[in-house]
Amino acid sequence: MVRRLIYHAYMEITAGTLYVVGTPIGNLEDMTFRAIDVLKQVDLIAAEDTRHTGKLLHHFQIKTPQISHHEHNRATRIPELIDKLQQGTAIALVTDAGMPCVSDPGYELVKACAAHHIPVVPIPGVTAVITAIAAAGLDSRRFTFEGFLPAKEKERQNALSQLQPENRTMVFYESPHRLRESLASMATVFGASRPLTIARELTKMHEEFWRGTVGEAIAEYAKRDPKGEYTIVVAGAEVVATTVSEADLRQALQRLLGDGLSRSQASKQLAQELNLPKREIYQLSLEL
Repeated sequence: MVRRLIYHAYMEITAGTLYVVGTPIGNLEDMTFRAIDVLKQVDLIAAEDTRHTGKLLHHFQIKTPQISHHEHNRATRIPELIDKLQQGTAIALVTDAGMPCVSDPGYELVKACAAHHIPVVPIPGVTAVITAIAAAGLDSRRFTFEGFLPAKEKERQNALSQLQPENRTMVFYESPHRLRESLASMATVFGASRPLTIARELTKMHEEFWRGTVGEAIAEYAKRDPKGEYTIVVAGAEVVATTVSEADLRQALQRLLGDGLSRSQASKQLAQELNLPKREIYQLSLEL
């Protein structure tokens, strides 16, 4: 009881504030107590799809009125919401599933709030990118989130080509009707042997994790029709050790130091470019 009282005191809603509220990506049990409290207490909920969010609100017995805010009405809706916030209205921003602004509508409203010095409070929730990478079985120490790939083949190939040397794990969202095309483009750019994990219908009844290579994934989905929403986790490019002579390192360091970089900055830049330990390069810089 004491914890609950402290919790409610902390969640007191502030007038004229935008609350960015995470909602479940499938399983309604993933809704947080904090998110429910905020949605009940704000004056208005700005939803990507009011019908979809209406089902969520009904489930949790939330009676707060909604207003639509999506990709197609943002030009007129954002000024309207900013005006309401400036008048003291407390608004919660939600998307159809997951965290608003993460590969979903919303960031432009947050950007407008920042420009008008309107407080923005994030209420964390489930996101497919974190959920997928946590169970992918690939290196999760460093990763990059790329969202949805372009629909057109040429643009998709160009986007993947820029990521070809990326050695961090990469996470993509994909729809079922473009999964095969995206896998084919990945095979062309990354190679058929690149490891990946395909997460389907995360947190839902038919949740599935498929692990293998890009080539094996193409063969798998040639046998079955893609269904549901997909999150694709792709291993980064293998880091190839670079052999550089000490003389070349000294020359590169002298060039960077001559450009005005500090010893630390020059060492860090060379370490990243050559995949060498920064400490060793820094020690060499002290000898110059």
